[in-house]
Amino acid sequence: MNTNNNLYTVIYTTLIVVVVAALLAFVSQSLKGKQEANEKADTISQMMTAAQFGTKAEFQKMGNAAVLRKYSEEIGQAFTVNTKGEKVSDLALEKVYSPSELKRQNYNIKGTGNGEAELPVFIFKNGITVVPVYGAGLWGPVWGYIAFAQDQKTIVSAYFDHESETAGLGAKIKDDPAFQAEFNGELADFASANVFEIVKGGSPKNADGSEVIDNKIDAITGATMTSNGLDTAIDTWLGAYAKYFQGAAPATRNTCRCSACPCGETCTCDCHCPEKTEPGCNCPGCECKDCDGNVNHTEE
Repeated sequence: MNTNNNLYTVIYTTLIVVVVAALLAFVSQSLKGKQEANEKADTISQMMTAAQFGTKAEFQKMGNAAVLRKYSEEIGQAFTVNTKGEKVSDLALEKVYSPSELKRQNYNIKGTGNGEAELPVFIFKNGITVVPVYGAGLWGPVWGYIAFAQDQKTIVSAYFDHESETAGLGAKIKDDPAFQAEFNGELADFASANVFEIVKGGSPKNADGSEVIDNKIDAITGATMTSNGLDTAIDTWLGAYAKYFQGAAPATRNTCRCSACPCGETCTCDCHCPEKTEPGCNCPGCECKDCDGNVNHTEE
């Protein structure tokens, strides 16, 4: 065959392309299982970091198998809810939501997807509830996990990640522990149109300079677009979860302290039914008939 003619060049080039494509497809398929395992372990590490079972660095050192084992030991229940706060279905132990799956649900939340939003809820045995958030940063998607205490409104901690935000600026949502720590102890206002806010120019401060415990934190200086994108992601997703969290929050009621216990024990009773003692009052002679008027608002 004449190696100098055009036909030979076309045939040779085609064969090379086919062979290289086949090799790449084989390698990609061979590594698919490992890639999925890595992505799953990384997602679980982010969730458990938010739930304060350890740091992301600590989970990375553990290896995939140990991370999955730790998760199976600590998770209590996992399920999905819709934007009405109704439970849709239980999630299998091995099921977590990758960024690509969160992206699909993000479209559903906004009403631009192909179905109704099914939002994952992860409740650990220590009572902490973790939910994801997802949105657009400056250069690509941003996402993360926010952990709530048993009162269903106090943020225990948060962990965020990104695909391609600017190093030293927008990337601080992941790389700067101080930024993520700002969420600790803050509150989500599920009754508000703005459930949570990342505020440019500074969140409110007390007279002594300490942060006000509310639903606001400071934006990242020099990373306005990333901060705005994360703010929108958090507000959109927590807004979608609002009815669930409002329904899951413990009921608040009035109690009063009893001073009629002959043994001197202090008991509590429901002020709406002052003659009935609360379960756990160990003084048989205390019937809470003489409340002393010290009314306490308690969450139970």
